[in-house]
Amino acid sequence: MYKHVALLVRKEGMSHDEFMDYWKHNHSPLAKDIEGVVRYQTVYPTDPENAEFDGIAELYFETLDDLHEALGSEGSRDYDPTREVAAEAREDVNNFLDVERRPRFIGEEKVWKDEVDGDTDGLYKHSAFLVRKDGMSHEEFRDYWEENHSPLAKDIEGVVRYQTVYPTDPENAEFDGVAELYFETLDDLYEALGSEGSRDYDPTKDVAAQARADVDNFLAIEERPRFIGQETLQKNEVGDVEGY
Repeated sequence: MYKHVALLVRKEGMSHDEFMDYWKHNHSPLAKDIEGVVRYQTVYPTDPENAEFDGIAELYFETLDDLHEALGSEGSRDYDPTREVAAEAREDVNNFLDVERRPRFIGEEKVWKDEVDGDTDGLYKHSAFLVRKDGMSHEEFRDYWEENHSPLAKDIEGVVRYQTVYPTDPENAEFDGVAELYFETLDDLYEALGSEGSRDYDPTKDVAAQARADVDNFLAIEERPRFIGQETLQKNEVGDVEGY
């Protein structure tokens, strides 16, 4: 599955509550019906005051062409969709988002572990937007991530689903990848990965501690945004797809 991840930053002068109300009741009903979208989910911050973004919107497409037609290419910070709902949604983002400060990521998802049969609605999610260590190529980064780190990360205590998202166009992508870890409770997430406001953490459980030590081998930690939130499924037409 191809996925567009938008890290949302609210428009200047708008409170987080106003942003949430507009996003939930005005924009999401449009976004879920964008032509080609087969799954749409939102992630709301569990601690808005300490969150690095106001929310995350994730739109899934069956083909990369469908995604690009609706939401633009990896390298474009703006786009001009021709289909009706996509055009309405694009125009609407100006009503509540700071478009210039909204990072986004286009990639292909790989599921490494799934103990919830794809039912992520209501789960707590840690999204890490990965930036490779200085001096490491993207190819070296991806090889290390796949061969060394992901086998650890999927077994972090409390993780019920673990998936990675690889950029479809690494040269133009804003990040080297996205790691998404799901937990049934917020306490489980915090114990494994630290709280929303902490840029670093010191896990006490065995695998979580190993994974934390390992990130220094391939990530630029201070340049890696992260987001902790609760996922809400808005639309799903991919129930029969593996991993969902």
